[in-house]
Amino acid sequence: MTTDLMPIKISIVEDNADMRAGITRVLNQAPGLSCVSTYASAEAAVRDLPSQKPDVVLVDIHLPGMNGIECVARLKAQLPQLQVLMLTRYEQSDLIFDSIRAGASGYLLKHTPAPELVQAVEQVHAGGAPMTMQIARKVINYFQQIPGPASEVKTLTLREKEVLNLLAKGYPYKRIAADLGIAIGTLRVHLRAIYDKLHVHCRTEATVKYLGRN
Repeated sequence: MTTDLMPIKISIVEDNADMRAGITRVLNQAPGLSCVSTYASAEAAVRDLPSQKPDVVLVDIHLPGMNGIECVARLKAQLPQLQVLMLTRYEQSDLIFDSIRAGASGYLLKHTPAPELVQAVEQVHAGGAPMTMQIARKVINYFQQIPGPASEVKTLTLREKEVLNLLAKGYPYKRIAADLGIAIGTLRVHLRAIYDKLHVHCRTEATVKYLGRN
């Protein structure tokens, strides 16, 4: 449960009215969370969501018109600090990685139980990368089938591997820095080096690539 004095502000982009209402109800009933806006289409979210300045947005991948992945890319261009959780009924690998490349930090199936959904919102807000077990396994399996990246992992220093091990546990940056006894600025230097060596662009890609080849 979040202990912040200010509630985590959440927006939802989901075309199914019943699903949208259900998610809104679950989040508003959780202490420390507040749903500030909902949208039935990506176009409406891209137009109006930035003015709400939410902390976290939950986005359905299969939206009418502009899809959820394009929606995420456009929202992240306007709000780089926005944390994104994808919600979907599907587990296709291409959708998972397209979402990650667009800027999503987590990926959940729509049948995720309410307590896990609340926890995922709190985790992504704290800097984590929550995924349901089915999705995490699919991501790791995908990387295990790709030849080559093992040589990239070998270029990592011991400290960089320690950082990745903690990233893989979903720890937020402040927790990782505290556990390693380093400053946040130093942690960010390690992260940049890790991203360069693994040829990735975000913590989620780095984590799954490391887990798949380590």
